[in-house]
Amino acid sequence: MSENPVRILIPEGRTLKAAEAQELGMIDALADDPLSAARTMALPDRLATAMLPEPATDPDAVAAARDAVAKRRPHQIAPQTAIDLVEAAACLPLTEALRIERAAFLDLRTNDQAAALRHLFFAERAAMAQGREDGADIARAVVVGGGNMGTGIAYALAQVGIMVTLLETDRKGVDRARANVAALYDQAVKRGKTSAADARAALSTRHSFHIGYEHLPPADIAIEAVFEDMEVKRHVFAALDAALPDNAILATNTSYLNVNRIAETVRNPLRFLGLHFFSPAHLMKLVEVVCADTTSPETLASVMRLAARLKKVPVLAGVCDGFIGNRILTRYRQTCDIMLIEGALPAQVDAAMRGFGMAMGPYEVQDLSGLDIAYANRKRMGWKDKPGFRYISIADCVVEETGRLGRKTSAGWYDYTDGKPTPSPRINGIVTRESARAGITRRTFTDEEIVDRVAAAIVEEGFRILQEGIAEKSANIDLVLVHGYGFPRWRGGPMHWAGRKGLSTILHHIEELAAEDPLSWGAPALLRQAVAEGKTPEELEPQDLRNNRLEQNR
Repeated sequence: MSENPVRILIPEGRTLKAAEAQELGMIDALADDPLSAARTMALPDRLATAMLPEPATDPDAVAAARDAVAKRRPHQIAPQTAIDLVEAAACLPLTEALRIERAAFLDLRTNDQAAALRHLFFAERAAMAQGREDGADIARAVVVGGGNMGTGIAYALAQVGIMVTLLETDRKGVDRARANVAALYDQAVKRGKTSAADARAALSTRHSFHIGYEHLPPADIAIEAVFEDMEVKRHVFAALDAALPDNAILATNTSYLNVNRIAETVRNPLRFLGLHFFSPAHLMKLVEVVCADTTSPETLASVMRLAARLKKVPVLAGVCDGFIGNRILTRYRQTCDIMLIEGALPAQVDAAMRGFGMAMGPYEVQDLSGLDIAYANRKRMGWKDKPGFRYISIADCVVEETGRLGRKTSAGWYDYTDGKPTPSPRINGIVTRESARAGITRRTFTDEEIVDRVAAAIVEEGFRILQEGIAEKSANIDLVLVHGYGFPRWRGGPMHWAGRKGLSTILHHIEELAAEDPLSWGAPALLRQAVAEGKTPEELEPQDLRNNRLEQNR
């Protein structure tokens, strides 16, 4: 093995700071005035340096690089190809190595993964450019709620120089919020993102903590981050409306609830909208900007400007249950639950989706976030008694009969030993029992069937979201699923992936599923139109979407 640790730069597309590049021998010198330094630098003997020695081969370093890239970028073609080419450079004559490199480049640039990554590159930049010109700058903010979400939002705001007041209802809540914010600064120091002195200065100068709504300092924006309860949120905004200046923007961080109903408590609803951060809010780049029926263009522009300042990827969404991301997530989970009752098991579904490239499977994710969250949402939506809806009992039985809520209770869809998940015989028993209760003869699912069914459900829901005007364009759905829900970046998001796979194939699959289970499946009119016209989701123009909505609303 090489004495020096393996530095993986090319396969991971890493960027280096100048000091690290000098340490690695990639640059010769650093200077505060590089132009002057270059003018006085003695030029090397060009003849002596024209033929550099061939690098030594190091099979152990190559193997270590392959292992590291396989873990960090599984399923991706280009990183492993890059390692092949670096290895070839140490073994082949220059002309032969260059010929191989050129051939690899031409092959890679035309494959599906390259197209997907280009698609996301331009979609991200278009989203982040929305806040660069219009809107007012925000200097002072109030954040309501000192839990993980509220403190993450407060910390993120403070990092871009905004003065933040974090509001709680009592002294105990304020003490907890202060400790949560301090913990984020401690983490930043440990990661080398800031110094201990700078962290102390930021905590003391940019953050304040407040009990109740009386005597709140003036603010340009207030962001609510309390738990998902409509009446609690309406109470919060009635109090903020009375306590803050009339021009302060009011934003709810709700994940599912009707933003228009919350806005009813505000005297001037023009200044109200949804601002759905993803947890952890100081790290996740995605934010759904939910435009209420009453949100003014000025309010929207100012929030987009704030998102750009935070270096977030803002995606505009309309009002519906779950907006873009959580609406699709709900459909995704429901589809997986149907496969459970028909014959699959949680660990198999998770493995199949990881094989597709998802960061985690749906049941692993639920164990991480807590089964109580999805359980409460199902109760809120009345799934058990919802007409025209196929209710699957398994997830509710797990919570109600066992009290298992995931990692927080050391047991959920999986059993946990020393923090490591293993398939649970008890959960598998509930799954098979509920199949029998429903009169279903269980069958075997292949991983391919699982992936195809989940992908079809996500794409179907994505077309409904486009059809209803919840998303402006298909690229926004791709951004939400990639940045918020672990959809593989190298597939470009579900809508882009569907276009590359072939919408006619997906439509045919949905029609087959609808024939078997009409309560759960049905082809959206916009999908049928796209297939009839031979268009991909990205090629659907605003006029296509408007006409489809008009037809739907007649």
